[in-house]
Amino acid sequence: MSETSVRPWWKERMLWLVIGGPLVVVVASFITLGLALRNPDPVIKPAVEISAVAAQKGASAPEAFSQVPAMQGRNHSATGGQ
Repeated sequence: MSETSVRPWWKERMLWLVIGGPLVVVVASFITLGLALRNPDPVIKPAVEISAVAAQKGASAPEAFSQVPAMQGRNHSATGGQ
């Protein structure tokens, strides 16, 4: 009979491949969460202020309002507003 040596679990390479991948993803998600909580996106000016600024700069109304739906959606998702 030959004796087989039993290696401790932390010395198995395949185990670190199985545990390491998900562990890296969990750590990266907490880092991303921390960055998102520390640096929130600012709320963009409402459409009324945008049109006033555009009028002062001499831009036409279609140019001023072309970005309004995108900004309203972004503000809604950033603040959770209605």
